[in-house]
Amino acid sequence: MAQLNSASAKALLAYAMAPLYRAINGILIIAVFMIVGLWLSGNGTNAGAFDLARILVPDEARQIVWQNGFGMLEQYQDEAPRPVADKDIATVIYGKAPASTKMGLTTAKQQTVALLMPSVAHAQVKPISHLSDRIPTSKIDPQALDTNLMGSLKNQRAIADFFEKKYSLDRAKIEEYVSNTVLIAKEVNIDPVLLLAVISIESNFNPLTKSAAGAEGLMQVMTIIHKDKYALYGGAADAVKPEVNIRVGAYILKYLIATTGSLRNGLKYYVGAANAENDGGYTDKVMAERNRLISLCQTAPAGSNKLTLNGKDLRS
Repeated sequence: MAQLNSASAKALLAYAMAPLYRAINGILIIAVFMIVGLWLSGNGTNAGAFDLARILVPDEARQIVWQNGFGMLEQYQDEAPRPVADKDIATVIYGKAPASTKMGLTTAKQQTVALLMPSVAHAQVKPISHLSDRIPTSKIDPQALDTNLMGSLKNQRAIADFFEKKYSLDRAKIEEYVSNTVLIAKEVNIDPVLLLAVISIESNFNPLTKSAAGAEGLMQVMTIIHKDKYALYGGAADAVKPEVNIRVGAYILKYLIATTGSLRNGLKYYVGAANAENDGGYTDKVMAERNRLISLCQTAPAGSNKLTLNGKDLRS
């Protein structure tokens, strides 16, 4: 009888505690989902509830979840209409090469971008992202960050038209330079309009330009000073190649903007006037050209979205 009474009491206690257990389990489940949710939406301040999980897991893991984990769900969604044809889309892959073709934690950074000349994305050129990614975006002047004005083929074409007329350039060459700049800007994470303005002022889009001080290429990079960076591309012999010169120049400019604290100071250092009272008007010229290009992008006519190939219009 004592055993029966004991068993009955335990059963009664278990029955009475069941709602409490369910409530505790529910609270635990909600807490887990809240922590995961807050982690994924962390505000980057390293303080407060939104960054609780950062104590255990770094930001990189959250980015992997967003870019790879949730990105896999997109394959089950209906494809949205594409604004440009597939042949105008190039894939930008940079960073560490993937271990396999499958999605996973080792997948390289990857973006897609519309280009006037998508073939430039197929060139076998090593990226410089392993250096540029070390520069925190938070240290970059917002004016030097990409506003995606050049994400449109219409705007790229408007700028190509402008430089073709301004410098009497071969159409195929200017489309190559513009496409390379847009592509590299994505890789380095800097504004392509800014890079194009620098190229315009530095070299007038002539890759063979060389200054008396030894600056070479479209971005007029000082080859002797930056030999270590050109070592990535087989040495200084390839310093004037557009796809190499723009990469090195873009990284140097981004680094200078970050270390000097502003876009204008970065441009002053880029032209070599770091210790001078003024830069001879260089910064003002670049900023004026940049603003001119921004204006072109904002007012590009609807009819400028025609396709071109080696300077000839392609009509349906």
